[in-house]
Amino acid sequence: MTSTDMRTEAEDSGPSGYAAARLRLLQEGARSGPPRRAALAELTDDWLTGLFTAGSEGLRGASLVAVGGYGRGELSPRSDLDLLLLHDGSDSGAVAALADRIWYPVWDLGLALDHSVRTPAEARKTAGDDLKVQLGLLDARHLAGDLALTAGLRTAVLADWRNQAPKRLPELQELCAERAERQGELQYLLEPDLKEARGGLRDATALRAVAASWLADAPREGLSDARRRLLDVRDALHLTTGRATDRLSLQEQDQVAAELGLLDADTLLRQVYEAARVVSYASDVTWREVGRVLRSRAVRPRLRAMLGGGAKPAAERSPLAEGVVEMDGEVVLARTARPERDPVLPLRAAAAAAQAGLPLSLHAVRRMAAAARPLPTPWPAEAREQLVTLLGSGRPTVEVWEALEAEGLITRLLPDWERVRCRPQRNAVHIWTVDRHLIETAVRASELTRRVGRPDLLLVASLLHDIGKGWPGDHSVAGEIIARDVASRIGFDRADVAVLAALVRHHLLLVDTATRRDLEDPATVRSVAEAVGSQGTLELLHALTEADALATGPAAWSSWRGSLVADLVKRVSAVLAGDAPEEPEDAAPTAEQERLAIEAFRTRGPVLALRAQTEPPAEETAGDPEPLGVELLIAVPDQPGVLPAVAGVLAMHRLTVRTAELRALDLPDGVEGSVLLLNWRVAAEYGSLPQAARLRADLVRALDGSLAITARLAERDAAYPRRRGTVAPPPRVTVASAASRHATVIEVRAHDAPGLLHRIGRALEDANVRVRSMHVSTLGANAVDAFYVTGTKGAPLPGEEAASVARALEETLRG
Repeated sequence: MTSTDMRTEAEDSGPSGYAAARLRLLQEGARSGPPRRAALAELTDDWLTGLFTAGSEGLRGASLVAVGGYGRGELSPRSDLDLLLLHDGSDSGAVAALADRIWYPVWDLGLALDHSVRTPAEARKTAGDDLKVQLGLLDARHLAGDLALTAGLRTAVLADWRNQAPKRLPELQELCAERAERQGELQYLLEPDLKEARGGLRDATALRAVAASWLADAPREGLSDARRRLLDVRDALHLTTGRATDRLSLQEQDQVAAELGLLDADTLLRQVYEAARVVSYASDVTWREVGRVLRSRAVRPRLRAMLGGGAKPAAERSPLAEGVVEMDGEVVLARTARPERDPVLPLRAAAAAAQAGLPLSLHAVRRMAAAARPLPTPWPAEAREQLVTLLGSGRPTVEVWEALEAEGLITRLLPDWERVRCRPQRNAVHIWTVDRHLIETAVRASELTRRVGRPDLLLVASLLHDIGKGWPGDHSVAGEIIARDVASRIGFDRADVAVLAALVRHHLLLVDTATRRDLEDPATVRSVAEAVGSQGTLELLHALTEADALATGPAAWSSWRGSLVADLVKRVSAVLAGDAPEEPEDAAPTAEQERLAIEAFRTRGPVLALRAQTEPPAEETAGDPEPLGVELLIAVPDQPGVLPAVAGVLAMHRLTVRTAELRALDLPDGVEGSVLLLNWRVAAEYGSLPQAARLRADLVRALDGSLAITARLAERDAAYPRRRGTVAPPPRVTVASAASRHATVIEVRAHDAPGLLHRIGRALEDANVRVRSMHVSTLGANAVDAFYVTGTKGAPLPGEEAASVARALEETLRG
């Protein structure tokens, strides 16, 4: 039977005819989704129009209006009928009789009805008092009666909404936030409410309301498809349950999946989650734009007054990284950025945004997604460092990661991510999908980076530890294979790849052993020690275990579990105790280093050389070496204050220190004295590198005390715009016992920041210790530094003095 035949049957047979036609439509297998919803709305329109016409003979100045979801023509099988009987107030008795002629047949059929009878003035007043009524009227659609009356109300309601938008939109945003707090996030719930949860149908309706205000608009790509998918699932839910419900319960998911022709309940949930993610991201972007516009409107009158009514000033752009700037509270691309020539730009922009605690501009993400070149394999060192920086940025990482994922950049960078994307976890302990759990683990791991010597490996292992889920068999075994491949593509060397693979393979080992085995049994401890292999891997595995559990949910970690794991780690560490590190032996100086040292001794001043530093291509690939930055060689006659002076000058010139080594170099036979040799790898924060002559001139002034480095750095920091940024874990300074026979080793683990090495150098100088050598690494945004220090007579520091120096240095860095 065609739609026309159904409408004719409904009109001819009254309520029973409508009910039969409605039932036949819902049972049709050929029609589903938007066509069925539209056909059901059309069928209902015709029936209600007939009821209105039959009951309104002789009545003028009245109309029947569909509002809300029915107004949009989107009727699910068990949807409410949202109706407004609009009248001009001239004959209230006749209008009341008409209402009865319409409402009672609807009720008789058992259909849910949300109805009201109002004049246009009453409708506008109610809308002004009740935001939900206002939202329903924005979708008002004429059904029958006085068309001019309906059109006049619709025009007035839209005008009211646009005029009152600066007041009503914050109210709507607050309403959405309260609902999200109550209902949770649709994209992570195992039994989600398709309408009320964040990212659901209510949020999609709110985005339509924002667009109707003309104040801001939602990103439209994918939004209509996401909304259609959620409506389709709700239709199937109504049909399988026979109830007007929006909650997708566990016991109904298989039936709903079958109704939609999907493989299973997991496939259904993945589609729901993907749709919800699109709506949630569009909401985030839209509300951010609403806030920006409202702030701009509030500030503009004051600016005009200050500028005497002149032109609007250009928005301030503050540089964050090469090709990346902050503008108007968002991270955007610099005017000089060329994503088509800069494959690292997406990761650099993401890392800069997360570190600054700012959102990535939608326009910037889309431009990079459209134009950015793919990264070579293996990745350049900078790309790897930017990924680690992004992962180590704490809570802001989540929002930035979601922005990249919304435009497909994550799966382009990490193709294996597609299998875990939006994958549900049917486990009461887990509160996140697999992909979000991995990001949450990285967030938790960022708080533990001071506990490990290789924070970069901890963060990447956190991202990959469950990457095997979605593959057949044990996800730890599958994950080890994937992690090995991903780590190689990212550009880690063989030793680091082996560690990452071991961390993924054994990420459940500590907690399973600690809670299920006898820790008093030496065989238990030995088996864990054999699997782990080294103190460094054990340290990383301990932190990963805690981060994984904390990111799983409140039921996965407790003080009891933590104490059992800590006890196991202590026992395993004792077995591995023979692996204590020794001070690295310095390689023999090169000819260039000897030349610089002799020239520095001869001139009694600093001598330096800058040269590009590269690493050879991976064995399995051909091509040119990858640039690592610039190698800076400095030779200075041995004297106090060299470390803080050099570090301060580099910070003044906005040079980021990636690695640094310092050692005293004895001069060749026949030449008395020693020279400090500094071999550092540096990169410009943004822009080009300074000339070597400028660096040397400033270094000379820093060493003779005529350049006030500390004051200059403080002035620059004060002039910088204040950003909320990331909340990094506090610095940790420890004394490494038995690490060297010749010096005391002080280890510093801290958040990398401009001037960090300068502050460390000054604190060590103030403590009256000599830096015999040092080894500095910047791993993402984490500095992991080891300083081999002695007293003034060249001997290691006594135990209490070493501890005092470490405490003083930690207090300085925390201050």
